Amino acid sequence: MKTVQIIGVPEHFNLPWHLAMEDNAFEDRGIQLEWSDVPEGTGKMTQMLQNNEADLGIILTEGMIKSISQGNPSKIVQEYVSSPLLWGIHVDANSERNSIESLKDDKVAISRIGSGSHLMAYINAQNQGWDTENLEFEIINNLDGAVENLSSGSNAYFMWEHFTTKPLVDSGIFKRVGDCPTPWPCFVIVASEAFLKENEGVLKHILEVINTYTSEFKQIPSIDRTLSNRYEQKLEDIQEWLSKTTWGQEQLSEATINEVQSRLHGLNLISDIKDASHFLWK
Repeated sequence: MKTVQIIGVPEHFNLPWHLAMEDNAFEDRGIQLEWSDVPEGTGKMTQMLQNNEADLGIILTEGMIKSISQGNPSKIVQEYVSSPLLWGIHVDANSERNSIESLKDDKVAISRIGSGSHLMAYINAQNQGWDTENLEFEIINNLDGAVENLSSGSNAYFMWEHFTTKPLVDSGIFKRVGDCPTPWPCFVIVASEAFLKENEGVLKHILEVINTYTSEFKQIPSIDRTLSNRYEQKLEDIQEWLSKTTWGQEQLSEATINEVQSRLHGLNLISDIKDASHFLWK
């Protein structure tokens, strides 16, 4: 039995992995897949892959491309979620701010440098026509840290996946002032260089299993109720999220790699634009 360490966020996007593990679908192929939740998100996960603390990761596309561009030897092995991620933009529920425009001069609460919440703050600022050089950040580590930060009067705003934070909006902890979708497929499957050197055959088996599960995921009877119960989301919210979400089974396109690099380079978040082959497992 080959043990493989995989990391991802504790969110509804990753249920196909957990269903496959519960069905022993990987064990049937001689693979012991060991999942670890990383609530700190992309910045933490890219670091773990670079340090060989994990073999595989389910990571935000823009964060992984930035990390590889800056020297992380990992490779993108394929798309995981091919639809955009809808980033909710949040302030404390008692704040008087009611629009994205009203946040122009405010600090941004982010999980860590290099995280999705960090990079998308730049994308959002650019979309709004703000001077991205003026952005200032407060590190809050994870969603619980964001609740503490915003609730304690920091006056920062916080970007996180719309449906994950919706219970906090519904319960009057956050107020959502708008949304910012990623302009590209949101999640990729990534492998560390050390893992790829020895385990290409193992990886192909893992991809065959997960691609079967994701391609059939929406057809599972009552999957909306399963998601609602597991992730403590309202059924109608899960149904809306499912209608917007598509899982991918192919490699990320070179055009997408170049588009992400172009946006990151234009924001001075990476120093140069590399050939797409630098990022992709062939």
